[in-house]
Amino acid sequence: MSEAREKHLDELREIVAEVLEVEPEEITETGSFVEEHEADSLRAIEILARIEKKYKIDIPQSELPRMENLKAVYDVVANQAGWQD
Repeated sequence: MSEAREKHLDELREIVAEVLEVEPEEITETGSFVEEHEADSLRAIEILARIEKKYKIDIPQSELPRMENLKAVYDVVANQAGWQD
């Protein structure tokens, strides 16, 4: 894993953990936010809004269903932000 990818994953993990009110270590790359942390649609929208604000990007709300775990969030954000890591 590249250093940049790891840094971005850690930043995204912090955002998700803060919104879901859990410790960052509890957020794994493939763990379902809904099944493991009882995330609902409002929390998903809050995660989306915080990511958009932090990275100054726009993510279509149609991407929300795909953003079910940290890896999927990373993939969506990397695509929207143009990350090459």
